[in-house]
Parts: sequence; structure tokens; C-alpha cells
Amino acid sequence: PVNWSALPGVARGGGAPHLQLFVDRGEDFTAIPGPLLSLVPWWAPQAQLRAMLEVSQQQATQAERQLKELQQQRSQIQSSACSLASVISGKFSCLLQALEMRRALALKDIKVTETQALAQAQDGEERLQGHLEALASYDRGVRDLLELLDDRTFLQESQLLVPPGPLGPLTPPQWDEDQQLAGLKESLSRLCDLLLDEGGHPRAPAEAADLGPVAAPGPLAPVPSPVCPLRRKLWQNYRNLTFDPDSANRHLHLSRQDQQVKHRHKPRDLAGPSSFELWQVRCAQSFRNGRHYWEVHASNHSVTLGVAYPDLTRHRQGPHTDNIGRGPSSWGLCVQEDRAQAWHNGEAQLLPGVSGQLLGMDLDLASGCLTFYSLEPKAQPLHTFHAIFTQPLYPVFWLLEGRTLTLCHRPEARLPPELQEEASEPS
Repeated sequence: PVNWSALPGVARGGGAPHLQLFVDRGEDFTAIPGPLLSLVPWWAPQAQLRAMLEVSQQQATQAERQLKELQQQRSQIQSSACSLASVISGKFSCLLQALEMRRALALKDIKVTETQALAQAQDGEERLQGHLEALASYDRGVRDLLELLDDRTFLQESQLLVPPGPLGPLTPPQWDEDQQLAGLKESLSRLCDLLLDEGGHPRAPAEAADLGPVAAPGPLAPVPSPVCPLRRKLWQNYRNLTFDPDSANRHLHLSRQDQQVKHRHKPRDLAGPSSFELWQVRCAQSFRNGRHYWEVHASNHSVTLGVAYPDLTRHRQGPHTDNIGRGPSSWGLCVQEDRAQAWHNGEAQLLPGVSGQLLGMDLDLASGCLTFYSLEPKAQPLHTFHAIFTQPLYPVFWLLEGRTLTLCHRPEARLPPELQEEASEPS
């Protein structure tokens, strides 16, 4: 089983003969008897070590991949938890503001209803008091006549004594506790629905065991992705909007039948009294009720889109470049190069960066929700405002120099008949 032979030639000069060992069987070298093990050549254990090293490297590569997956999973969990905490915090903040507003309105309604009911009660009391006084006066007159002894005087005085007429029906005070509570219960129920609404709720990432190999993110393809089910659902309330030329800043130039606006360094002619002093423009349409959705294509970052009440100031206030979301009468999303910010009432909420240049806005006035969407490569909610809108809302935009905004139109988009007039209300 073990064959060995002498090398051709023996070393001279006092050296010992060199022998070469050939192992023909596939057993481990440890199976060779001790006396023969010293005859195993140097390259044989090296081959075994190389094989073991290759197995070790494979195991290390697998462990590094699993470690990378776990690190990515941890980062996703942290990001999801941060977003969830931000959403919940924002919802509770809006809920507290709405509760305070509803509390003030409820107390005001109670006071008004109380004042009306008390006025009705006081009117009834005055009528009854007057009637009682008239009856008492008539009673005294009758008694005085009955005490007269002169028949002639009795007849004369009795003809002058006229009994008071009937009082007539009294209006009962209009006070109904159940009616007051019914309106309050309805308001609280709507507020609870807003709090529990999952729109914009960030989903938790998949479990680490289900994650596949992590691929390096590449640049987004310029070709738009297929329409996802969420976007198709939003299209059910699609509205074709146009910019209002009278509201456009002098540096904003409208084209394509007022569907596109571009910021140019050279200003237009003198602006009208209703134009923005800032680089802003609003739409010609406004919405009072119902649900409405529209899409905007931005040529680049550094744009702001949102909605505002009609009284949004046209002048600069403070150091900000726009006034969308800087006060209580507007809500906005500011898209920057590496991040986005949701603004309302002068407070900003930091959001991740927005991918792509196509954005959507969903305004649900019935539930008091305004949701911004990133539509590339698929529809994803960026942020949702929860509020009780009390005035008509106009879409409004701000754009940096050199930027272009385009209001996307769909041929099948139509306004409901009951909203055609108010959605085309002149600014």
C-alpha cells in the first residue's frame, strides 16, 4: 500500500541519500505509521491546510454577509421606529390642538344655547308675572265692587271693570342636553378616527431571517415605473388644476395653458395687487369639501408644495423664502436636495429625502387629512397632516430660480357636479 523509491542519484559530499515517498491511497497522513511520517514530503500537509483555509474563508464570507444583513435590519428598525414615533407624536399634537379647538367651540355653543334658553325663560316669566298682576288687579276690583252699597255706583263701576284676557301659549326654553352631547360625541369620534388612521403609518421592515442578499443601490431609471395599485386608487379623485396668473410672482412665467410655471431671472411686467411678493403661485381652483388628488412634476429639488386658506399673506414675513406652512393658515412640504420638511404653523418635521421628481397630494376634507406622496419608483406616503379645515383650500407652490413645476393632467379626470363651481372659484 505504501510505495517509495530512491531518487535518481545520491547526494555526495557526505550528505545522506534523499528519498521520495509516494502515497497511493487517499487516507489522511495521520494514518501513516510514525516512522514513515517523517518521510512525508512538505507539500502534502500544505494542500490540506489550503483546503481548510478555503472552507474558513467561505464561512467568514457568509458570516460577514449575515452581519451586514443584521446591521441593515437594525438600521431599518431604528428608522422605522423613529418615523413611527414622529408620526404618533404629530398625530397626538394635532389631536391635542383639535381637542382644544373643539373644547372652545363646545363651550361657546353651550353658552350661546344657554343664553337663548334663558332669554326664552325670562320672556315667559315676564309674561306670567304681568298676567298674575293683571289677575290680582281684577280680583281687587271685583272685591271692591262687591262691598259697594250704592246700586247705581255698582252698575257704573262694573261696566268699567274688564277681566284680563287669556295668556296664550308660552314658548318653552329650547335646552336639550342630549343634542349638545350628540354634536360633541360626533366631533370626538371624528378626532379618534384621525388618531387611529393608518394613512402614512410606516410599516416595520421584514424580519432579518427573510432578508435576501443586500444589493448596492443604483441610480433610479428615468423611465417611469408601472402604475402601482395605490396610485390607481388615488386617481379615482384626480383633479386637473391650473395656476392662477394673477397670483404668480413677477419672476414666475406661466405656459402650457397655465399648467406649467418656470422661475426666470428676468421678471415680467409689474405684478398685480394679488400676486405674491415671494416666489410663489397658487392654483385657480379651491376646495371646500370632498376628496381631491393631483400630481406635480418638479424639474429638480428646492421646491415647496402645499395648500393654504384664501387669507395667506402675499408679503414676506420673517427670514423664510416662502410662507407655506409658516403660519396656521397653510400646510406645506419643502423638498430639498437630501431631505424634506413638513411645515405647519411655523413648526417643521424632518423627513427622509424624496426620490424622483413626481409628487402627489391627496386632500380629504371629510376626514381632515392632507397626504403628500412620492410617486417614483412607486407611490409612497411621505407625510400626512391631520387638521379640521374651516375655509376653502387653494393648492400653492414655491420654486427656486431655474426650477419648473408642471401640473399633470389626466384626460379622464372630472370634477363631481356639486364641486365644479367651487373648484373653479376665481381667486
